[in-house]
Amino acid sequence: MSASSEQSEMKIVTCTGPVNIAVVKYWGKRDPDLILPVNDSISVTLSQKQLCAKTTVAVSSKFTEDRIWLNGKEESIDNKRLQRCLTEIRRRCRKRKIGSDNEELSTLPVNQCIHICSVNNFPTAAGLASSAAGYACLVYSLTRLLLVGGDISVIARQGSGSACRSVMGGFVLWEMGSEEDGSDSVAKQLATEEHWPELRILVCVVSAQKKLISSAVGMSNTVRTSELMEHRIKHVVPSRVLRIKQAIEQKNFEQFAIETMKVCFWKG
Repeated sequence: MSASSEQSEMKIVTCTGPVNIAVVKYWGKRDPDLILPVNDSISVTLSQKQLCAKTTVAVSSKFTEDRIWLNGKEESIDNKRLQRCLTEIRRRCRKRKIGSDNEELSTLPVNQCIHICSVNNFPTAAGLASSAAGYACLVYSLTRLLLVGGDISVIARQGSGSACRSVMGGFVLWEMGSEEDGSDSVAKQLATEEHWPELRILVCVVSAQKKLISSAVGMSNTVRTSELMEHRIKHVVPSRVLRIKQAIEQKNFEQFAIETMKVCFWKG
């Protein structure tokens, strides 16, 4: 993640965020509202030199309402997942502001309206993890804007599950967790982007059209109808996570490729 900011009457932060590609897939939620997965997952974060989301967030006393634009088109700010992220970031900001003697914290514009502009340099909603890059970038930008600390992967997850993995570079594990409130469902970096510099990922865009069935609908259908889902959760994924982690640590491409291809029919 990278960001820049400007300070004037209007406070502005601009950030870019990366795409991540899962090699052990997240597919299915134990809590759809908090976006808590039914299994751990592992991903590789791609270089932002090729694919990234770019988000600018601004706050001003002159703004009369929260607004968002995606790829140049204004979208509804009432999106449930977007509202979760905004609410949690503002909650953390208020918590830091209350009782603080720090001048910068005491003047945080937590009650002012926010404008968001986000652009992807790759097809949106076409299977290239645009929501992961977008929400990771959005959350990072907002936390910089309102000086919010702590683990931001928890906030990004509430926008798009896979977004929690895009807040870090390199190889990332998203732990499913067990707490009902999702406090332990977080992303952790397994290795930095410098760990395996020889690894290359080839992205071939065969269609830029929006997916006919969203990932959320596909996951819900699978959990509801698949007789094999429970077996995958309990017996397949745990051992695969261990083998992929070992392959990453040892930079064993043959093992890494075999384990990745074994889950190629699972979307996540």
